[in-house]
Amino acid sequence: MMNEMGIYANLSGHDKGYSSYKGKVGKIAPNLLKRDFNAERSLEKAGTDVTEFKFDWSKVYLSPIIDFYNDEILGYALSLSPNMKMIDDMLKDMYSKHPLTYNMILHSDQGWQYQMESYQENLKSHGIIQSMSRKGNCLDNSKTENFFSKLKKELFYSSIGANVG
Repeated sequence: MMNEMGIYANLSGHDKGYSSYKGKVGKIAPNLLKRDFNAERSLEKAGTDVTEFKFDWSKVYLSPIIDFYNDEILGYALSLSPNMKMIDDMLKDMYSKHPLTYNMILHSDQGWQYQMESYQENLKSHGIIQSMSRKGNCLDNSKTENFFSKLKKELFYSSIGANVG
């Protein structure tokens, strides 16, 4: 209806400047969650992704693991570039705080980081089951995307002097 009326939403900060997809389409891991983000207990289902913050002086990338039971950040890492070390550091942070991850489902998009064999082996060695969204379907990872949206709106975009691009 909005298209018919020529009305378009202006979404601040959504310039699609960063995309982590590079690689195969969808056969690394199945979409086990199928948009069911409800969890009965902590460390049952969690999500991860990478988001970018643009500043005048540089870009900063955040990679958290979010527990879908209570929205707790289980582990995270920051970096000036979206690299594999950041993902490894995020997992190490989670393992140091939550060593009992056996049978936890960790859901992500199809970013290149999550397609790496080293990432897959890291999860398996800690008993974590990998789940991935379908290519190009942000709704499959909407719980994590919603966290990023709230974080940026409440803490980043409202900050004085933030250069949002």
